[in-house]
Amino acid sequence: MRWRGERQSSNIEDRRGLTGGKIAVGGGLGTMLIIIIALLFGADPQQLLERVPSNQPAEVQTSQPRSPEEEELKQFVSVVLAKTEDVWHDVFLKNRRQYREPTLVLFTDQVQSACGLAGAAVGPFYCPGDEKVYIDLSFYDELRRRFRAPGDFAQAYVIAHEVGHHVQNLLGISERVHATQQRLSEAEANQLSVRLELQADFFAGVFARYVQNQGILEAGDIDEALQAASAVGDDRIQRQTTGHVVPDSFTHGTAEQRSRWFRKGYETGDIRQGDTFNTNDL
Repeated sequence: MRWRGERQSSNIEDRRGLTGGKIAVGGGLGTMLIIIIALLFGADPQQLLERVPSNQPAEVQTSQPRSPEEEELKQFVSVVLAKTEDVWHDVFLKNRRQYREPTLVLFTDQVQSACGLAGAAVGPFYCPGDEKVYIDLSFYDELRRRFRAPGDFAQAYVIAHEVGHHVQNLLGISERVHATQQRLSEAEANQLSVRLELQADFFAGVFARYVQNQGILEAGDIDEALQAASAVGDDRIQRQTTGHVVPDSFTHGTAEQRSRWFRKGYETGDIRQGDTFNTNDL
């Protein structure tokens, strides 16, 4: 991806080196997000919840020097976020809507959001309560090593997917899904979660189509994103971490589904083709 020299977003909140905060009382959405994201990235949700401290100060500054590589990565994600802003402003305008830009929060180890306190082990996530995307940049090392999905556009896919959740939030999709899930069994609620996540993958594909039309993608970039989408499929993660697959517990979709919906978004570039909630062909 040719990103150097491109516009960087001003919607970056750098909390690296800040630690602490309290868990949201009563669990709720914060706990649900920790569990869902933990399952996505193969972690044990109970261990994550137990490891989150509940009696630390709201913010404690720690001294952590930034390497040139870290600063370059910050610049990269700022450019990617700026590209998502350009893309979704254009898409919303064409559909007679107004896009509201999210904030990307960079953090180290753990972070306080409107959805509760989360550790880096849960991976990148979007919180609809404050309309912010959260990422510990060390996740990209895990993406490369553990999930074997290297490349800058694999990294861009991660941000585009989380921004896809922001798009769902603005369109009212997330709220409707979460309200419906409260009335369903766990297995049925998981099926809705899968459809929500696959649509976010589709939106990430729409983003890829737009930036390709801008001429900034390079050979192999789309393959990098497809590899990343496939690498975080529920079946692949479960097989890697437990040795067996339990489809009823899927919350994000299989490797094949995730890569296929990303590809569909990329090939069509049309958000009207991404209705994952009214199809039997997931």
